[in-house]
Amino acid sequence: MLDREAIRDCLYRYCRGIDRADEGALRSSYWPDARDNHGAYSGSAEGFIELALGVFKTGPRNIHQITNILIEFSSPEKAAVESYFAALQRAPDKAGTLSQALICGRYCDLFLKKGGDWRIAERTVVYDLVEEQIFAAASETEQFGRRQPIGASCPDDPVYAFRAG
Repeated sequence: MLDREAIRDCLYRYCRGIDRADEGALRSSYWPDARDNHGAYSGSAEGFIELALGVFKTGPRNIHQITNILIEFSSPEKAAVESYFAALQRAPDKAGTLSQALICGRYCDLFLKKGGDWRIAERTVVYDLVEEQIFAAASETEQFGRRQPIGASCPDDPVYAFRAG
């Protein structure tokens, strides 16, 4: 059960890393020599991390949710993990205009345990649904109104205030 929980925790750190542009959380999800096949990107996890941070540190809002985590151990140090995800992503398109998409699919991961730590060694993202969406062009002040605080990138998001103390 502890190994399963450690794998789940790693998946959740990945989501925080992407959504909050939290480099530390994102790097702690992968082994340094990990590989990532992430749609248009296929290569080292290091390259994917740099690409993702370059996009998401610019401030667009992202929400990743993971469900249906199936963990299959082939040894005490190796597990195949399938996790369903739903991601609402905003990012600049090729013209620099902000676009929004709902993307659903599965992370198909090979996890390895080294020194008591579980991390992703290899990831393939399988896409099951992509829906381009139109989002409100209103300012965040207009969109959120009295719903405060709003999410932000690391270290400005309110979640980091709890971790500091």
